[in-house]
Amino acid sequence: MSDGSTTALVTGANKGIGRAVARRLAALGMTVLVGARDVDKGAEAAAEIRAAGGTAYPIGLDVTDPSGVTTAAEEVGDRFGRLDVLVNNAGIAGDLGAQAPGSTRLDGVRAVFETNLFGVITVTEAMLPLLRRSSAARIVNVSSGTSSMTWTTDATHYLSRMPSSLGYPVSKAALNMLTVQYAKALSRDGILVNAVAPGACDTDFAKGLPFQLTRTADDGAEIVVRLATQGRECPTGGFFDDGGKVPW
Repeated sequence: MSDGSTTALVTGANKGIGRAVARRLAALGMTVLVGARDVDKGAEAAAEIRAAGGTAYPIGLDVTDPSGVTTAAEEVGDRFGRLDVLVNNAGIAGDLGAQAPGSTRLDGVRAVFETNLFGVITVTEAMLPLLRRSSAARIVNVSSGTSSMTWTTDATHYLSRMPSSLGYPVSKAALNMLTVQYAKALSRDGILVNAVAPGACDTDFAKGLPFQLTRTADDGAEIVVRLATQGRECPTGGFFDDGGKVPW
């Protein structure tokens, strides 16, 4: 079914930053696979992209379900033959009360890691054979500024004043190291792997944060799209936001 166009898979693409990324990549001419746990919501997002003139297809994808991810990879291979861009966007904040030091519940922390870290491994491993068929594959992992140990220990940075959590920021710090390890391993295949900090955006995900949100989902998608579409000058194994490199 492939027509030779660049094919991109975005996980968690039915809303928020993921949906904005899918919309932007489609506007650039890519065939976009809208990954979503809720197939109906994924279909709605894909229909919106098609209505705007883009090419998009929904694909059922729960990153915490290995058998479902395998099925999705088989579907991508059968329909498109390869994958050029993988955006690991799906993520959860989890039960914040279960992540507070002193009252942590391990089941709550594990749930966050299942999506934010192990889900990325599951999807990436399943899609690697398809990415290796691309002449210029890109993987972009959506991390968070809260994972930067430099920022969160800098008394002058607003992130240092965020409540302590043993789940979400720790899972994203682990995702950063995962990014580095994949970048090292896949450089020989020409597959470039980077993590991004999209910033706190006015989406459902960021509701409840203790400060005013001025960034939109499209603002957050900007750095993702940039790294997903750069040519040979694209770095690998880095952590970036709109301003450039984010300190680890």
